[in-house]
Amino acid sequence: MASKPPKSDPVQDAPQVTAPKHAAAGLPAIGHTLRIAQQQMGVRRTALTLLRLNQKDGFDCPGCAWPEPEHRHTAEFCENGAKAVAEEATLRRVTPDFFAAHPVSDLATRSGYWLGQQGRLTHPMYLPEGGSHYEPVTWDRAFDIIAEEITALGSPDEAVFYTSGRTSNEAAFLYQLFARQLGTNNLPDCSNMCHESSGSALTETLGVGKGSVLLDDLHKADLIIVAGQNPGTNHPRMLSALEKAKAGGAKIISVNPLPEAGLERFKNPQTPQGMLKGASLTDLFLQIRIGGDQALFRLLNKLVLETEGATDEEFIREHTHGFEEFAKAARDADWDETLTATGLTREEIEQALTMVLASRRTIVCWAMGLTQHKHSVPTIREVVNFLLLRGNVGRTGAGVCPVRGHSNVQGDRTMGIFERPAPAFLDALEKEFRFTAPRRHGYDVVRAIRALRDGEAKVFFAMGGNFVSASPDTEVTEAAMRRARLTVHVSTKLNRSHTVTGARALILPTLGRTERDLQGGGEQFVTVEDSMGMVHASRGRLDPASPHLLSEPAIVCRLARRVLGADSKVPWQEFEDDYAAVRDRIARVIPGFQDFNARVAHPGGFALPHAPRDERRFPTATGKANFTAAPVEYPKIPEGRLLLQTLRSHDQYNTTIYGLDDRYRGIKNGRRVVLINPEDARALSVTDGSYVDLVGEWKDGVERRAPGFRVVHYPTARGCAAAYYPETNVLVPLDSTADISNTPASKSVVIRLEQSATD
Repeated sequence: MASKPPKSDPVQDAPQVTAPKHAAAGLPAIGHTLRIAQQQMGVRRTALTLLRLNQKDGFDCPGCAWPEPEHRHTAEFCENGAKAVAEEATLRRVTPDFFAAHPVSDLATRSGYWLGQQGRLTHPMYLPEGGSHYEPVTWDRAFDIIAEEITALGSPDEAVFYTSGRTSNEAAFLYQLFARQLGTNNLPDCSNMCHESSGSALTETLGVGKGSVLLDDLHKADLIIVAGQNPGTNHPRMLSALEKAKAGGAKIISVNPLPEAGLERFKNPQTPQGMLKGASLTDLFLQIRIGGDQALFRLLNKLVLETEGATDEEFIREHTHGFEEFAKAARDADWDETLTATGLTREEIEQALTMVLASRRTIVCWAMGLTQHKHSVPTIREVVNFLLLRGNVGRTGAGVCPVRGHSNVQGDRTMGIFERPAPAFLDALEKEFRFTAPRRHGYDVVRAIRALRDGEAKVFFAMGGNFVSASPDTEVTEAAMRRARLTVHVSTKLNRSHTVTGARALILPTLGRTERDLQGGGEQFVTVEDSMGMVHASRGRLDPASPHLLSEPAIVCRLARRVLGADSKVPWQEFEDDYAAVRDRIARVIPGFQDFNARVAHPGGFALPHAPRDERRFPTATGKANFTAAPVEYPKIPEGRLLLQTLRSHDQYNTTIYGLDDRYRGIKNGRRVVLINPEDARALSVTDGSYVDLVGEWKDGVERRAPGFRVVHYPTARGCAAAYYPETNVLVPLDSTADISNTPASKSVVIRLEQSATD
């Protein structure tokens, strides 16, 4: 049977540290999965739930967006996916009695881990102005409260509508339709904090802000470069694809400041051989300094250009623009500057070049290690340059592969969750629903926080997520949220954002992916889009955690009816009753979704069109794939300082903390650790096991401090450090963002170490 939630926060003041692992998955992953699942769900519910996870007639994992293969295992899930499901399908409950026993001031002192472990929310809850406790409220009253605050605004642009990547296509489409009928494009989303840099770079260079490969392309590649990504923790099912690629003869280069167990060896729990021995994945590990990736790819491009016959001249001539300017910049790349920027040796780069030249079909995969720097957009453009040079776009087994983190973050953007919508999308929306959509660009995440801070936004509505913990500059973000008139969170479980409120606050409990969705039109399903543009159905099978839950589409439809009233001619009640009616409208508004209902009924769903991949057509401003030439940038580290990257532990998914261990990195019973190269530690006179405060340094002169971190000597790149978020988000300045994309620069934070008062 399931266990009860913890009554008190576990003590984390003495993390235990052992040597990092050199293999991922295997028996330890199975054991950990079953233990967590049993604690949350019990034995019978675990079996019923996990066997439906990622199956064609089951529900999509609420974790990462990695695609499923055509032929699926009985257990088509990874350890972290099972943890995500266990947290959602838990038998633990957070009832009104819980809130009566815990004032908000008490909840605000609790860790994110403790809050999440309490279980599923069961009732709508309301914190009145001046109140100390959340109290139960009816759904009708909750919608009245929201309507009161929205109608009192001086402008629709004083409301912010945030979206988490868990939100289904149907809910996201309805949500953006409601916001735009209200009159605002203030639709920030979690993509603003992760792959916005990818979308910005790819839209400019290829014409489509998504990856250009399908899962089968990885299996057919000659070379896969995995840069700034840790799939063993963040996208574990990707390891199966890399294993299959290796079996087919592919080579793998991993580019990362830290060695990661999942890219060293994968012990596939689906096969006896995998369990016993596993497969070695990485052929060449380039331990790059944080932020040195643009310099690396620029030099590789120079070396390719200098190699006779190495470029695809026909592809460049027929399908690209801007080659001459790019080539001039690439030929100017300097070896010494590159070695300084990357921390690599000449021999390592030459070995990488040999592998590049031997490959006819190359894929580059990346994640936050490339997207969260000031120069992230030029870095990803340089990756595109690298692929264009040898014709590796629009070819089987080749292309760009930004690996999305959350299960439907890409689908939400496709559905129109974007603060800067394309005019063509707004034109189609207006034609279908016969209203005038706002054309003024709205707030992204960073601009939304500024607007709340400055009193220019007064209502904050979040469709899922944990905005406060996910955002940068924690103290600034929390102060901004507290200035709001009303904060509203559509949630399945408690999190930190529920404790940092406006003058009034609502928590609206919603169905999870695992749960049956019954509406007026009968049992419903929703759809999602994975990281490779595959759209498929997701059908929950469990009874809802409480009879008082509403689905996300139902919440949006009821909110729209209450706020917009008779002024809206959208059939909100019809959409709430039957999600197929929503999909019919999506099919008429969004390209690629024609015959949506018929096509999604096919087991496994369908692939959205991708012009560069499908026909080597590039819908850019020039009509061709664009080479670009930007100055090489990389972070400069002052003397006596380190460059910090924020990252996840293995017992974590985004801001959800499943446990206090990081098994692959050898960390147990604690999260406040900082990983430092032993040579850097000696130079800074900090011993392994000592405690330090991490103090951020940025040009605004504001002191940002994260106290009480245990020093762990770790094989990071020289000059680089790493620590977990959200604990270190306090160090990321709100205004320290990527050029163009405005993504917080969470992977390149200059810090100094000061002896902790607790040491």
